[in-house]
Amino acid sequence: MTMKNPPAPAPTPRRRLRRAFWIVILLAALAALLWWLHTRPARHPPRGRFAVSGPMPVVTATAKKGDIGITFSGLGTVTPLATVTVRTQIAGQLMRIDFREGQMVKEGQLLAEIDDRPYKLALAQAQGNLVRDQALLKNAILDLSRYKTLVSQNSIARQQYDTQAALVIQDQGTVATDEAQIASDRLDITYCHIVAPVAGRVGLRQVDAGNYVQVTDANGIVVITKLNPISVLFSLPEDDLPEILKRLHSGAKLPTTAYDRSGATKLATGTLVTLDNEIDPTTGTVKLRADFPNEDGALFPNQFVNVTLLADTLRDTTVIPTAAIERGAPGTFVYLVGADDTVAVRVVKLGPSEDLNVAVTSGLVPGDQVLIDGADKLRDGAKITLRNSPAKGSAAPPKPPAGAPPASGSTSGPTAPAAPVAPVVPAAAAPAAKKAALGSKAP
Repeated sequence: MTMKNPPAPAPTPRRRLRRAFWIVILLAALAALLWWLHTRPARHPPRGRFAVSGPMPVVTATAKKGDIGITFSGLGTVTPLATVTVRTQIAGQLMRIDFREGQMVKEGQLLAEIDDRPYKLALAQAQGNLVRDQALLKNAILDLSRYKTLVSQNSIARQQYDTQAALVIQDQGTVATDEAQIASDRLDITYCHIVAPVAGRVGLRQVDAGNYVQVTDANGIVVITKLNPISVLFSLPEDDLPEILKRLHSGAKLPTTAYDRSGATKLATGTLVTLDNEIDPTTGTVKLRADFPNEDGALFPNQFVNVTLLADTLRDTTVIPTAAIERGAPGTFVYLVGADDTVAVRVVKLGPSEDLNVAVTSGLVPGDQVLIDGADKLRDGAKITLRNSPAKGSAAPPKPPAGAPPASGSTSGPTAPAAPVAPVVPAAAAPAAKKAALGSKAP
C-alpha cells in the first residue's frame, strides 16, 4: 500500500508579512547602494609626469640681449709675496721687544734690541789698535825716507832699504785690518738693533726678552708676512690655456675674483700676473698667479679660495636664465611659450654661463619667452597659464560713475552691490505665506 504526501499547508498571513518585510529591506538596501554609487565624487586619475589635467601654472622669462663673460674657475691658495723669519745676526742677551703680536710694521721699523755693550768695548779696542798701528806706519815711512837718502850716498846696504820698504807695506796692511775691524764692530752694534726687513704683519713672538739669542736659533724672533699686496696661486686645466694665452699676448689685463670656500661670498678682486712655464703632467693643470691689493685684509695667507678668471666677454648675445635649461632625449632644450598659451620644445645650443644666466648661441632670439619654473610635468603642446596673472575672460568690475557716493560699508573701490530687499507681505496674507513657507521646506 503506497502512502501519498500530504498537501503543503497554505502560508499564513504572518509568514506572508515577514516575507514582504524582507523584500522591502532588500529593495531599500539596493536603492541605497545605487544612490551612493551615483552621488560619490569621481576618482581623479593618477597624476604621472605627463598626466596634466587643465593648464599648468608656470613662470616665464624673456630672452634678452646682454653681455656674458667667458670665465674659468679654479681652486687657489693665498700666498704672500714675502714671508720673512726675523733672526738675530749676532749672539747676545735680548734686552727689549719693541713690537706687539699682530702689529702692522713698516720696513726698517725697530723690532728688538740686544745688549750691545760687549760690542762697544770691542769697537774701542779696535780703535786703539788702529791708533797704535798708524803710529808704527808713520815711523816706518820716516825711516824709509832716511834710508833712501843713505842708499843714494852708499852709506847703507841696499838690502836694509828694501827691508824698510817692506815694513812700511806691512804696517799699511795692519792699519787697513784695524779699520776693517772697526767697521765690523760698528756693524755688530747695528745688528744689536733688529729692524723689520719688509713691511707686513708680525706674528706671534718666538722668544721673550731676557733670553740669550744666537745666530743658530731655528725659530728666530718673529715671522713677518707681507699682506698687501698679496697673491693667489691657483690651477686651471690645460684646455683653458689657449684662450688665456691669446688674451695675454694681446696685452690685455685679465681680472680675477676671489671667493670664499663656498663660492658665495666675494672676497677681493685682482689681476692675473703670470703663469707657470710648464704643465703639471700628473694633473694636466697649469699654475697661475694673480695679485690682489688686499687693502682690507680679506685675504689671509694660506687661505683656500675659489678663483674666477675673466678671459673675455661676449657682447650683445642672447641671454636666458639657467633655470630655463632642460636636458633630456632631445638634448639641451627649453620650453618656448607660444601665442596660444602652449609650450613647444626648442633645442638650443649653449655658450658660456655667468652667475644665473647663460648665453644661447642658436635656437632662440631676443624676445622669446621660455619657462623657468613649472616645466617638470609638461610636454610638447601642453597648455599653460601664467602664475599671478588674471584668468582670461574675467573682466574687471565696472567703475562707478564720477561723483557717485561709495556703497555703504566700503571706503574705496567699485560700488558694492546692494543687499536684496525682502518683499513686503500684507498683514492679511501673513498666515497663508507662513504656511506656504513651512510647506516648501524639505523633510
